[in-house]
Amino acid sequence: MRLALLQINPTAGDLEGNASLIVRAARAAAAQGADLMVTPELALMGYLPRDLLMNQGFVRRGCEKLSQIAKELKDAPPLLVGVATPNPSDVGRPLYNSAVLLEKGAVGPAFHKSLLPTYDVFDEDRYFEPYQGAQILEIGGIKLGISICEDVWNDRDFWKRRRYHQDPIEALAQAGAQAILNLSASPFTAGKQELRERMLGHMAQKYGLPVMIVNQVGGNDDLIFDGRSAAFDANGKLFARAKGFEEDVLLVDLRGGEGTIAPDDFTAESEIWNALVLGVRDYARKTRFKKVLLGLSGGIDSALTAAIAVDAMGAENVLGVMMPSIYSSQGSVDDSVVLAQNLGIQTMKLPIGDIMHTYDGVLAEAFAGLKADVTEENIQSRIRGNLLMALSNKFGSLLLTTGNKSEMSVGYCTLYGDMNGGLAVIADLPKMMVYRVSRWRNLRAPAIPESTITKPPSAELRPDQTDQDSLPPYELLDEILELHVEQCQSAEEIIAKGFDEQTVRRVLRLVRIAEFKRKQAAPVLKVTSRAFGTGWRMPIVRQE
Repeated sequence: MRLALLQINPTAGDLEGNASLIVRAARAAAAQGADLMVTPELALMGYLPRDLLMNQGFVRRGCEKLSQIAKELKDAPPLLVGVATPNPSDVGRPLYNSAVLLEKGAVGPAFHKSLLPTYDVFDEDRYFEPYQGAQILEIGGIKLGISICEDVWNDRDFWKRRRYHQDPIEALAQAGAQAILNLSASPFTAGKQELRERMLGHMAQKYGLPVMIVNQVGGNDDLIFDGRSAAFDANGKLFARAKGFEEDVLLVDLRGGEGTIAPDDFTAESEIWNALVLGVRDYARKTRFKKVLLGLSGGIDSALTAAIAVDAMGAENVLGVMMPSIYSSQGSVDDSVVLAQNLGIQTMKLPIGDIMHTYDGVLAEAFAGLKADVTEENIQSRIRGNLLMALSNKFGSLLLTTGNKSEMSVGYCTLYGDMNGGLAVIADLPKMMVYRVSRWRNLRAPAIPESTITKPPSAELRPDQTDQDSLPPYELLDEILELHVEQCQSAEEIIAKGFDEQTVRRVLRLVRIAEFKRKQAAPVLKVTSRAFGTGWRMPIVRQE
């Protein structure tokens, strides 16, 4: 029996476009001799359509589109499609997260998701009713246990602590399933694929059953999906894997345990690079932007963001804007020019010295007798932000922000200034990871000037300024932030690990008081286990 895992790149809410992707991939799989074809989770709607699911007309049109797909593929092998279906009961949530079988031109039985995640970026209990019981699809003489995404993430022997009391895969095995099939839309984080493969391999070996997963690929809002659909034999051995970060159709011979394993690179720098390139490309494409722009400061953050943008959009579609002030060093200006030349992007130079003087004059009376401080520094940043937004409006280009996660964490950024933009490309990368990814990029093709990588980081908003005038060294700061932001550890827990108490409490205070800035930030492309996006749900007003 040959299963085709249709690894497609759907767009949230685009029923027409997603249906076309499904039909195209299904026809390609049918031409290769597939016996059963399977899409990712909610493929017809695109994961996750969020509150579009509250629109009854949207759900109804999805069901109508399902019927159209069935008719269009009436001569093709059976197809399982991920889609939201109505819950006919007058009790519980109004929808199921389902896999619906299309066969011989008709819409067949539906199989529903059991475990509904509500942690991190997930909020499925808001929309869906959990299903209780094992669901078996018998086809081609094989009993397939149908599961959806989270259903496979609750094995009692793999996880130290399980989130749910029941295990749908255990129930499927007990019900006589001869193989496990999982429709998934599992968002990317660095290192997750290796964990996913260990988990699924363990599961296959534990039950002595082949396990197959078809995962979505592409970007929707802040989430990135890496694909890498895979199949494991009854001994837990990986025998097939689709490409990472691009669409693919993976054919799996279930009886023979045969398939192809696409080459891949699981190093953190490679994964993060590929994810961010895909995230920028899809965010721009799906929001209908053809060009992007960003400010070039001569620093490492804007340099890496520019390099990502070039791979995502093509050099001809990227504009780098240099906005030197009286405090900008010649080295930074030169680094920006060299970077742009290396990347082959267009540049524009808009000096802001005269505008700064105008602000000084207008505010002179109001600020009389007061010393210059962060206020004047923020004005410089906001001048630049206004200029970039003006270019974005005039040219119809997407403005990319260039701040990193370390800065975003402690508020070392300016609202309506360097935070201006439509997409925060590297705002989930700690500063030290920015350096790692930049060096990795230069090994492939040198682009970022070495002086940009080696010089002390600086906002250059006052004479001889460096970031470490205001912050602990980034090596130390990132360690503390990792423990607090991603591992949710308190000040006391971090101090107990040997970190200086005064430094820890200062850093955590900065994180706390910067919450209002993060609430107003552009969408952050998620690549770590806890990003400042839909999965970060901290109150602005709080006491600790």
